[in-house]
Amino acid sequence: MNRTTLSLIAAATALAAVTGFATLKPAGTSDGSASATAARLPVERTSLLCPQPSASDIADTTYTSFTPVVEGASGSGKAQLQAATEKSADGADGDDSSDGKKSGAKAAKPVVQPKEPGKPAAGDTSGADAPALVGLASGKFAPGWTVQETTEVAAGAGRGLLGTNCTAPDTEFWFPGASTAAQRTDYVHLTNPDDAAAVVDIDLYGKDGTLKSTVADGITVQAHASEPILLNTLTGDPQADLTVHVKVRSGRVGAAVQALDAKTGGDWLASSADPAGSLVMPGIPKDATSVRLVAFAPGDTDADLKVRLASPSGTITPAGNETLHVKAGMTAAADLGDVTRGEAGSLVLTPTGSSVPVVAALLVVRGKGADQETAFIPATAPVGARATVADNTAKGSTLAVTAPGEGARIKVTASAGSGAGTAVSKTFTIKGGTTQNVEVPVPSGLKGTYALTVEPVSGGPVYASRMLSANQDGVPAFTIQGLPDDRGTVSVPDAEQDLSVLLKQ
Repeated sequence: MNRTTLSLIAAATALAAVTGFATLKPAGTSDGSASATAARLPVERTSLLCPQPSASDIADTTYTSFTPVVEGASGSGKAQLQAATEKSADGADGDDSSDGKKSGAKAAKPVVQPKEPGKPAAGDTSGADAPALVGLASGKFAPGWTVQETTEVAAGAGRGLLGTNCTAPDTEFWFPGASTAAQRTDYVHLTNPDDAAAVVDIDLYGKDGTLKSTVADGITVQAHASEPILLNTLTGDPQADLTVHVKVRSGRVGAAVQALDAKTGGDWLASSADPAGSLVMPGIPKDATSVRLVAFAPGDTDADLKVRLASPSGTITPAGNETLHVKAGMTAAADLGDVTRGEAGSLVLTPTGSSVPVVAALLVVRGKGADQETAFIPATAPVGARATVADNTAKGSTLAVTAPGEGARIKVTASAGSGAGTAVSKTFTIKGGTTQNVEVPVPSGLKGTYALTVEPVSGGPVYASRMLSANQDGVPAFTIQGLPDDRGTVSVPDAEQDLSVLLKQ
């Protein structure tokens, strides 16, 4: 093999391992599918962004970092979370400049800096001045890296338990389930991790279509900065159910919606999975007192959807909400009430006829009267090869897993504890068309918090979410995070594979 071909392979392999999303089309396959000789290698670099946690002076926030132990990962590397406007004390702020410095950035100790894969690391902030964080992981800390941001607010608008998975920067996000109603105060948080300013457009869609705004286009997010945008300032038309579309013209950002309700607490609304004809929203709490479905069809075609609940005993159709019609470019909503009726459940949307891409999310309420708390379940991608969620405790964590089609067998691993404890794994069988709240394993000798990793063993695709819950003076506080694939590995062709196709791309 000549030097040019070797160099091409090396460059392609490095690109895939660093980015985690490079795609190579093997020769001899007309559809570009991976050949039998393609290998999956751990990614070597990844970044995560955590939004500013709260504007409350009495907010307490914990950040928990975890990377699974991955076979074949680099033997070195590091991971850290630090304020978006700061660089680390040793100058290793994650940029590619020769001197490791940023203009205007000051040195600071990272909020979180894990010591080793397989063991969670935690840090905390408090008060209204807690900043947005930028995280970078390399080498052995990169594949499957996850960070959970959990905030407790004892009183005021949005009181309760607020949680979100810190996310990778991207260029497009969909948030069905936002609101500009009188009792809601919703912010879309935009965080820019890069050295150049990002320019962002925000489109708002209500029940009658696009909402006019003169200030939602061309929003500038400065380098290494975070901007909370109050949705009520973008439109004068109050909407109970709103879909927010964040589009990045230049650069990239992390985006999340913080929804604060004057009566029912608040939580983070994570972005929905990419628009698709069929969607799954996993892990509705069995004691949910109110569930509201919000959906949006971004194209030019109306969508007609079957609404089904995957329960522990099988798939059922909610009475009175058998279908949902979503007009193109308009946000649709349906009140499902206490749809789970004391059992675990996941909502599954499928087309009644031709498939039309949609995005969707659930607004879930627990409790009654003045003791109510809110959380969101956006449509999520399947677990895939592996998914992880951090910040679990011995009590208060519920793992919901659904197999909407074919049944599946999964392995659930509880990591070592952040203080002490030995990892333990259990396997579970999920029947097709059902949702199970599986018995969450707990590390033996646990001190601190731990991570849960879900890996399919056999069968069809599974979807999962984790609920954290706590009693706050009689209020059933809770927050729910989905478990999509962690994208910790990437397919890389074997060295003997013909890569001449790359020269044609």
